[in-house]
Amino acid sequence: MRIRLLSVLVFIASLVTAQVDVKDLPARPTPPRLVNDLADVLSPSQEQTLEQKLVAFNDSTSTQIAVITMQSTGRYPIEDYALYLGRNWGVGQEGMNNGVVLLAAIKDRRVTVQVGYGIEPYITDGRAKRIIENDILPAFRNSDYNAGIDAGVNRIMEYVSGEFAPKDEDLSKPMGIGQIIFIIIIVIIVLIFMSRSNKGGGVTYSGRGPTYWGGGGLGGFGGGRGGGFSGGGGFGGFGGGSFGGGGASGGW
Repeated sequence: MRIRLLSVLVFIASLVTAQVDVKDLPARPTPPRLVNDLADVLSPSQEQTLEQKLVAFNDSTSTQIAVITMQSTGRYPIEDYALYLGRNWGVGQEGMNNGVVLLAAIKDRRVTVQVGYGIEPYITDGRAKRIIENDILPAFRNSDYNAGIDAGVNRIMEYVSGEFAPKDEDLSKPMGIGQIIFIIIIVIIVLIFMSRSNKGGGVTYSGRGPTYWGGGGLGGFGGGRGGGFSGGGGFGGFGGGSFGGGGASGGW
C-alpha cells in the first residue's frame, strides 16, 4: 500500500513540476566536464582540483556529481532548474540513475542538491537539507564558494560511498497524518490544474506550489569561463541518468 502511495506521489510530482524550457538551460559541456563554473566564482586551480576529485570518484564508484555555478536561474525555481539540467545532461549512469547535481545561483543566493533515483536511498531529502545547511551555506555566507562546494561534495561522497549507511528512519518511516493531508491537497491541486488546462488557464504548477511565469528570458548564466581550464581530468561524459525530484534547496 505504501509503495503504491509513493508511486502516486511520484506521478503527481511529475505532473505539477514547473516545466523548464530546454533553450533556457546551458548546453551540455563540450568537452564533457563535471565542474562548470559559469558564474566565475572559482579560480582555475580550484576548478581543476575539484574536477579531478569528481572524475576520480566517478571512475571508482560510477556515481557522477555535477557541480554548476551560475548567476541566476531566472524565472525558474532553482530545484526545478537543476532537475531539468540533470535530466537534459544525463548526469549519472543509464539504468543506475546515480547522478547528483549541485547547483548554486550566486545572484539569487540559492543553492540546491538534486539526486537521481538511484541515489535517493542514500541522500534522502533530509540529508540533502543538512548538506546544504551544515556544509555548504556557512562558507557561502562568507562568499567562500570553493570551500562550501568542496564541503558539500565531500559529504555527498561520504553518503554515497557507504561511509554513512542510510538509517532506517530515513528509509522506512511510516506515513503520518501530515503526509496524508499533503497527498490529498496535491491531488486536489492536480484536479484543479487539469480542469483549468482544458480552458487554457494561465497558471503552471510546480511540485512546490503554483509558479506564475511572466515575460522575459532567463536571468543569465554569467559570462564566465564555463569550466574552461586547461588540462582536463579525463571525464568521459555523462551516462544518461534520470532524476525524479529528490533533494533539497536553501538560501543564504
